[in-house]
Amino acid sequence: MTWVGLIIALAGALGYALGAALQQYEAVAEGASFRLVRRPRWWIGGIIGFTGACLHAVALSFAPLVAVQPISVATLVFAVPLAAFMYGRKPYRAEILGSLAVAVGLLWLMLLVPQHNVIPRLSNGAALGFVAVIGLIVLITQLIANRVHGPNKALLMSVGAGAVTASVSTFVRVVGGGMQGDWGRLLHWFTIAVPVLLVCAVVLLQRSYAVGYFGIAYAGVQVVDPITSVLAGAILLGEPLPTSPSTAIPALLASALTIGGTITLGRLTPDHSHPAPVKVVPAARPVTATSEVT
Repeated sequence: MTWVGLIIALAGALGYALGAALQQYEAVAEGASFRLVRRPRWWIGGIIGFTGACLHAVALSFAPLVAVQPISVATLVFAVPLAAFMYGRKPYRAEILGSLAVAVGLLWLMLLVPQHNVIPRLSNGAALGFVAVIGLIVLITQLIANRVHGPNKALLMSVGAGAVTASVSTFVRVVGGGMQGDWGRLLHWFTIAVPVLLVCAVVLLQRSYAVGYFGIAYAGVQVVDPITSVLAGAILLGEPLPTSPSTAIPALLASALTIGGTITLGRLTPDHSHPAPVKVVPAARPVTATSEVT
């Protein structure tokens, strides 16, 4: 059954990557606006990406997390070449190396986190405080992003999107893991918060995609999401963090690898689905002999 889970996880990873590449292509073409809802390819990308996320959840019922998570992290390696294909070009060598570095570094960090079986419990006050912190992160990153350009803008926006996505994962963990067979626990504002935060994450992600630097935008979300989720689990839900001194050096190496890959992706040139319009300067109107006659 583990092999079944791995195959499902691989299909989900490919679907999530393809969906992200399709949506980024449309976001660059139309900008992060309501015009996207009129683009069939953007909807197709969203449906494919959502299906990929659902397949990832199904895979966890057949295979353990330590087996499924490496395939999930590998979505970055799939997504960047797919995005390049959308623009009719081959992926750059730096794109491949940067994607591999981020994926390996992030996977390494995730493997250092100890396994846990803690039943998640979250009070209303702690949940509201968590949402406020996430909102503050989004506000700060968006304000700074409005003052910068290029890959820095894409990265800052993806940090906000990744933080909100992590909040979705946290509330899903609390609602799903805390049910304990009692469906009545779904009647809580935590359940309503999930789709609301998910919509916010999608909007922020499209704004990040629209800048044109898909590699750095996608990598930013892939890094911020799990790290924020792990921190939220440790601080709010009592889940353990790696505390052994033997994990310090591996964690530093994994972090350096992830940061190095992110910097590599950030140095790439942006993709644009349409060439920049050429400003045409009208020629001066010739002066005729008759026009000089008074």
